[in-house]
Amino acid sequence: MRSEVNGLVVSIVSHGHGEQVRALLHQLAALSSVDRVVLTLNQAEPELADALEADGQARPWPFELVVHQNLSSQGFGANHNQAWRLYARLHAQDHGLAPEAGCFAVVNPDIALREDPFAPLRARLARDPALGCVCPVQVDETGARQDFARRLPTPGSIARRVGWSVSRRLGWTHAPQAPGQVAPGEAPDWVNAAFWLVRAQAWQATGGFDPNYFMYGEDVDWCLRLQLAGWGLAVEPSAQVVHVAQRNSRRNARHLRWHLSSLWQLWQSPAYRDFKAQRAGR
Repeated sequence: MRSEVNGLVVSIVSHGHGEQVRALLHQLAALSSVDRVVLTLNQAEPELADALEADGQARPWPFELVVHQNLSSQGFGANHNQAWRLYARLHAQDHGLAPEAGCFAVVNPDIALREDPFAPLRARLARDPALGCVCPVQVDETGARQDFARRLPTPGSIARRVGWSVSRRLGWTHAPQAPGQVAPGEAPDWVNAAFWLVRAQAWQATGGFDPNYFMYGEDVDWCLRLQLAGWGLAVEPSAQVVHVAQRNSRRNARHLRWHLSSLWQLWQSPAYRDFKAQRAGR
């Protein structure tokens, strides 16, 4: 496994996130580490497109900003896979070769940067050539650590999480950590895809997200396949981002159905079966 981490492309997908995306781009512009941003508009956002063009004319973006407008809406994974293909094509045009070196960052539009997370993340990748993906600590707007890194979700662990959540709301338990949540310093089985920094070779090795997942589950599946391919997954404690998480599946019946359907799909998948068997054999 090669260890180059030069070159950084950031993939952001907007589903009508407008001002959040604009704010995030300006935060990225304040950094010196980003080479290219691929922004996918999953729905028509003419006001955002106009604002970004005006921003770029007033003060040129310090990175190449590629804005792609989808003709029809796609799922989370399909959009980021599309961004990777676009990046790979542009990279080949620029350099005449596939992007074997460098990093691909998957970043949610509801991420806010109070500091540069890329410097410690890239340093971690440079130190450990076996790492395929490294993630910052996610906190909420108050600075509290979020539940973003977890162990393998099983039917039993999901049932325990639901019971814990109900008990917390009713005041029956005050346990601060949900079942399946990874404590600081513990190695996670998966990390939600709100912010990943992925080595280009590792992304190519996995083939990206499985587009058969819709909205939920694709991040779990990808993390399992990453590790089955021999790459490591880690959280870097010195890097931090703010994630304004929506938790739609807790409030929206349609999102809850999508979430449950994706979990069922995950539990039937070869990646889940193989990862569970591999972990049992450690």
